[in-house]
Amino acid sequence: MKFVKTVLAASLAMVFAAQAQAAVSPQEAAKLGASLTQVGAEKAGNADGSIPAYNGGLTTPPASFKTGDSMRPDPFASEKPVLVIDGKNVDQYKGLLTATTVELAKRFPTFRVDVFPTHRTVSLPQAILDNGVKNAVGAKSLEGGLAIDNVLPGIPFPIPQTGNEAMWNFLLRYQGVSISSKYDSWNVDSAGVPTLATTGQANISYPIYENLSQPISSADVYYQMKLAYTGPARRAGEAIMLKDAANPLQQPRRAWQYLPGQRRVKLAPSLAYDTPNPGTAGAGTYDDVFVFNGALDRYDWKLVGKQEMIVPYNTYKLTYVQDPKSLTTANHLSPDFVRWEKHRVWVVEGNLKAGARHIYQKRRFYLDEDSWTALASDQYDARGQLYRGSFAFLSQSYDKQVPDSTPFMIYDLVGGSYNINGVVGPYGGIKYIEPLSKAQWSSESLAGAGIR
Repeated sequence: MKFVKTVLAASLAMVFAAQAQAAVSPQEAAKLGASLTQVGAEKAGNADGSIPAYNGGLTTPPASFKTGDSMRPDPFASEKPVLVIDGKNVDQYKGLLTATTVELAKRFPTFRVDVFPTHRTVSLPQAILDNGVKNAVGAKSLEGGLAIDNVLPGIPFPIPQTGNEAMWNFLLRYQGVSISSKYDSWNVDSAGVPTLATTGQANISYPIYENLSQPISSADVYYQMKLAYTGPARRAGEAIMLKDAANPLQQPRRAWQYLPGQRRVKLAPSLAYDTPNPGTAGAGTYDDVFVFNGALDRYDWKLVGKQEMIVPYNTYKLTYVQDPKSLTTANHLSPDFVRWEKHRVWVVEGNLKAGARHIYQKRRFYLDEDSWTALASDQYDARGQLYRGSFAFLSQSYDKQVPDSTPFMIYDLVGGSYNINGVVGPYGGIKYIEPLSKAQWSSESLAGAGIR
């Protein structure tokens, strides 16, 4: 009987260990704030000096910034590229570029990558940095890495051990508490003709950041988004709302939709995974939004490692552009608006699980070490061929200590088209507001938000 109890206890311990795992030891966590920043980035620059040491980020607005304004001038507007990459020399640098970037350079003579001096501008509130250090030893992953628990608001796994942990760092990264912006989404076809996919009013909330001392439990909603479409005319009046929880297996995404023709709010569980996103007129999927969002359960995630990459960064000129059509040239975004820099990124690869369904068989993500933003991704189809590629355009909201990546885009390398989403410059830029009330996040509120 004693032997049976011992075996049973050992079995239960193994099950528990598989279900709930802490991140790293106190000895490993001691690197945070020493050789590593509190979010796990290397403080030192790289060997050749092309990536500088981290010095706390950009916290002083340029003289041209107007206090309280939501349009943020480019603090690096006077800089010139130190390197230009195009189809003629791309093979020399392909180890520093995403597969999508290399393909665009080889395919289109007009595509180029203007590489500027690197600035590590990301700055985060001290309380969030402190929480990241605490999370290093206290945060837990559940359900084989598909859920999290006991996480203080901040980066849950600043020294990630798995691909799942790195992706949770991306999903829970600090982007402010409540954001409100009007935006455009533009599609550009293979002939180079731009078409407005949607204009919308977006409210995005990260309720976990409303109380920085309250640990996140697996039942908590960490992300919610409400969109009210105002254009084009055929879409005006539509509205959707999404809510994601820290344990998506126990509480899958909750989604609602309001269609003016039906005059009622209905549950919309299909607004997830690879369902075509009507906000991009089908150019991307729901989980392509912001390069990736939603549950991790359809993929096996591998932490490939950290490497130096040339990626879009400090893209103030693009983020705050006031004439969106100036962005949309044939075949690719206008290179005049995209600033590229060399940064260290975490590379994470997702491979579709056996028996799972998705249009992407494999996805590779490039996560910024300073902010944990997904700066880019490559998506592959069932044949293993490069199908689509995404980019997010990061700029530091230097007056708020918030890294922002509202504009994002996706290239369809098979159809020859692309979509640029989150174009907020024509409507006053990125606005940080007080959190909406619980009533404003109720499903009933959609009907009022979606009235024509």
